[in-house]
Amino acid sequence: MRKSYGLSALNTRDRLSPEALWVKLSSCFRPPASLLSSPTLPGGSYYMISRSLGPEFGGAVGICFYLGTTYAGAMYILGAIELLLIYIVPKAAIFPLEGLEGPEAEAALLNNMRVYGTILLTSMATVVFVGVKYVNKLALVFLACVILSILAVYAGVIKTAIDPPEFPVCLLGNRTLMWKGFDVCAKTLETANGTVTTQLWQMFCDSPYLNATCDKYFVANNITQIQGIPGVTSGILSENLMPTYYEKGDLIARVNMESAEDVDDPLTSSNRYVLADITSFFTLLVGIYFPSVTGIMAGSNRSGDLRDAQKSIPIGTIAAITTTSTVYMSSVILFGACIEGVVLRDKFGEGVHGNLVIGTLAWPSPWVIVIGSFFSTCGAGLQSLTGAPRLLQAIAKDGIVPALRIFGHGKANGEPTWSLLLTACICESGILIASLDSVAPILSMFFLMCYMFVNLACALQTLLRTPNWRPRFKFYHWALSFLGMSLCLTLMFLCSWYYAIVAMVIAGSIYKYIEFAGAEKEWGDGIRGLSLSAARYALMRLEEGPPHTKNWRPQLLVLVSTDSEQNIEQPRLLSLTNQLKAGKGLTIVGTALEGTYLENHDRAQRAEQALRKLMETEKVKGFSQVTVSSNLRDATSHLLQASGLGGLKHNAVLVSWPRNWKQGDEHQHWRNFIELVRETTAAHLALLVPKNISAFPSNGERFTEGHIDVWWIHWTKCKMRIFTVAQMDDNSIQMKKDLTTFLYHLRIDAMVEVVEMVNSDISAYTYEKTLVMEQRSQMLKQINLTKNEREREVRLRPLLLFSFVIVGALIAANRSTSAFCCVVRNQSNVRRMHTALRLNEVIMKKSAEAKLVLLNMPGPPRNRTGDENYMEFLEVLTEGLNRVLLVRGGGREVITIYS
Repeated sequence: MRKSYGLSALNTRDRLSPEALWVKLSSCFRPPASLLSSPTLPGGSYYMISRSLGPEFGGAVGICFYLGTTYAGAMYILGAIELLLIYIVPKAAIFPLEGLEGPEAEAALLNNMRVYGTILLTSMATVVFVGVKYVNKLALVFLACVILSILAVYAGVIKTAIDPPEFPVCLLGNRTLMWKGFDVCAKTLETANGTVTTQLWQMFCDSPYLNATCDKYFVANNITQIQGIPGVTSGILSENLMPTYYEKGDLIARVNMESAEDVDDPLTSSNRYVLADITSFFTLLVGIYFPSVTGIMAGSNRSGDLRDAQKSIPIGTIAAITTTSTVYMSSVILFGACIEGVVLRDKFGEGVHGNLVIGTLAWPSPWVIVIGSFFSTCGAGLQSLTGAPRLLQAIAKDGIVPALRIFGHGKANGEPTWSLLLTACICESGILIASLDSVAPILSMFFLMCYMFVNLACALQTLLRTPNWRPRFKFYHWALSFLGMSLCLTLMFLCSWYYAIVAMVIAGSIYKYIEFAGAEKEWGDGIRGLSLSAARYALMRLEEGPPHTKNWRPQLLVLVSTDSEQNIEQPRLLSLTNQLKAGKGLTIVGTALEGTYLENHDRAQRAEQALRKLMETEKVKGFSQVTVSSNLRDATSHLLQASGLGGLKHNAVLVSWPRNWKQGDEHQHWRNFIELVRETTAAHLALLVPKNISAFPSNGERFTEGHIDVWWIHWTKCKMRIFTVAQMDDNSIQMKKDLTTFLYHLRIDAMVEVVEMVNSDISAYTYEKTLVMEQRSQMLKQINLTKNEREREVRLRPLLLFSFVIVGALIAANRSTSAFCCVVRNQSNVRRMHTALRLNEVIMKKSAEAKLVLLNMPGPPRNRTGDENYMEFLEVLTEGLNRVLLVRGGGREVITIYS
């Protein structure tokens, strides 16, 4: 029925449905190649897609294919019930149809289909529950009935060449009349008593007399009776070559037949002619017809039940495609050569007394077609109820959709009991809908989407040339796969672009759900292989030269330290890293361990796991790296040199300011820090040093007001201010104007402020404080205070420093007191300290309330004997500031004004 109507509006060349056949033929070579490249497991198409394209694609397409197969089962069951109630046992209707017309008759038919559909579904589900072997036995019976029906059609076509069946169709002009309420296809009859009118006359005239007023179109045109099945030798094929589409409510008219001008008057009634019930066009009819040719995955869906799937699936699939395609193409041609076009376009058989067209064509009896169609739809429904639960069970067993895990369980022999129950419930919902013509297009989308991704999986595996891709089935090519994939996608949008979008939205939603909540699976799928190939290609391209200025972005190497339990000591450093993510650059989080790799391999693994866990907690996307060396200094240097790959390397280092660096037993830490500063300078890397990192906000904290020097995500409510220092003889107004213009071209919104400073002599207070800091650095080395004494010394106020130092000198009487009094007043250090103090004074005056202060970080001295003075200089420079980010450029950081 679906075939005879769906193909009726198309020309015979279009009826061959080249798109559908190419989709089937191109797709039939993919399952053998995909399944024969690995040990066969249950799941069929889902297994192929998920192992080739990843769990997200496999789950999304698999669930859509499962829903399509399940609702297709409901469609087959409803078709079987329609045949049963209309053609086989009409008296079995619980809701009588006799005497009802229009919506009432349709409602009664749908109610009958709901009741009997539920009964048939329960019977089929019971058979499937008992065991698949009984399904296979019934399948042989159903197949025999289908073969007999097909042979009966071919026999009937041959018979029409000799003796066409009597199958009259009544036409008024070129319009097809609804054969209802009259028995003779004529206006009048000649009898012994003269000319008398017929029942047909009374349908178009106001009285049964010859002088009655009749419909103008009825008067202007003749009544013609033609044979609906003129036979294969009639030449009707040439008339059926051209397409004919109708709008809803159009009259079904014979092509190439003369008719008087349409002069209808109010006497015309719509129940006299056969009308088109829907607007028909090519893509709509293909969408309705396509589900009837979607059984090519039946074998692969039951791959887990086959004795030798690697042998059975290729032979069975290709043989089934070849056989069915031959039957479909030949039947389309033969129908066009034997049957009138108006009969094919009469969806409900209203112009032929409601008789079955193909049943009348078949030989020896229409009952062969009726019984064969009934068992064919029952068999197709049974196969859907057998394959769909196994597909759902395979998805559930993989655990990629947490909500479906319960359906992975079943009987001891592996039968999917819970999956069958859910499938039956979903199928029942389709039966309760009863009319699935509106659902059929989206089912076609689900099937086409499955075929498209099966083709994509085969093409991707072939092009990637993965070592494990070695299918025994050799008759495939990636170009044929791409052709099939393109045809599937094209056919989806040709049939119904909005249904295609709906299907893709459903699949996309399932994809994102699996990606977000599903279990992580690593199956070595083709998408990850494609990512690997793409990454290799991109890295090779990056090797061709340095990145352009417009492509510059921070690529961070974040250096953290771990305690004895391999816990990260500076977790806020990763919070800051996450807040710097707007550049979308590379992030490598590394830590250094002391020792040998052989002895500390487990320790390194625990440290890397701790890094990954903290990165996940802080939502830092990047890579982790742990280096083990004989000492921490070398291990950190190895991280600095070896991190990254090819052209994808870090250009900036983020490391925390060494805490408690003034304590004597921590001297190695700050010395390592200064060596790191020197190495980043030598490597032309930028350096970011947050001071007081514990005071920086976490990812959950946000400031709602205040000022900062740069724009970051967690500082969105703060305004940016740029400070520049000018001497008294500089043109401060011009400097501010130039800097404002420069920031405007860089598209940076910030306030500019010029701070004027004079080169004056050091004041007495400043001079004394500078000397105190130099003396403190020297004295702490010579006094050798205990740890508690040093901690107490750090807490003393600066004004008490001199008295503390003198007391310490007296206690250490064995030391030469001349060393305290003869500290060399290095004039260069004095000037640096004075500069630090003056800058700190200005910064505290302008930015004491700032949420974050960024300062340019000067380079360390060339002579390592001044390293401690360098640390003191930075301490003085940042004294009193809550949050400080010291920045030292590598010389390659450029921001362009061009987009």
